[in-house]
Amino acid sequence: MGWKQSEDKACDQRLCIVRYKKEKKREMKTAAKEAITPAEYQAFQGAYDFLNRELFGGSLPHVLVTLQRHAKAYGYFSPERFVGRRDGREAHELAMNPDHFGRTDQEILSTLAHEMAHVWQQTHGRPPRRCYHDREWASKMREIGLQPSTTGHPGGQETGQTVSHYIVPGGGFASAYQKLERMGFTLRWQSRTEGDGTARKNKRASKTKFTCPECGQNAWGKPDSLLICGECYESGDADVCYLLAEPEDE
Repeated sequence: MGWKQSEDKACDQRLCIVRYKKEKKREMKTAAKEAITPAEYQAFQGAYDFLNRELFGGSLPHVLVTLQRHAKAYGYFSPERFVGRRDGREAHELAMNPDHFGRTDQEILSTLAHEMAHVWQQTHGRPPRRCYHDREWASKMREIGLQPSTTGHPGGQETGQTVSHYIVPGGGFASAYQKLERMGFTLRWQSRTEGDGTARKNKRASKTKFTCPECGQNAWGKPDSLLICGECYESGDADVCYLLAEPEDE
């Protein structure tokens, strides 16, 4: 009788193992078939909502988070870039550049928080002239645990037309990211890089496209050109806005 019970128990264990393996295979197939667009955008939306609560007290408005390729820019913020087709309400754009997703998830989300500081200033502060990083923005960056720096390293200037940042160890952002990481957050996609073997062809130097992040004005020039938007300069009380380079299609 005891032998029969042991045999039945061993059989049940084998059935459980087989069932577990089948369920794991089913889960893997489901993940492989998962639509990648909503998954990736939902990851950024979830990160935006989480950092909004953790670093900004939930005070930031909803924005349209987009993936945009712009050379030499990890991301950018463009106020009131979208308008509702039916209700006419306006929405800000917060763009992330997938060409720079070869970094860690923490570094990528620090760029998201950097742009969120611009959203905060647009909503609760005094927005500076176009594309400029001023003292109010820099103060908010320090408050959330990101040190503004023109070099991206200690010793750089905190304000200017082009300002990066670095993560303050033990600061607000670092702590918030640790919580998010423990929740299983991960980003899954990035642009193919030039060294991947199937990289896109080299583009002719004179065919690099530049676009103004404010008005959408386009211009073409060499990849290392530094172009100022004449439209924004004329209409913005002598504000200076630099055009961003973007790679062309193959």
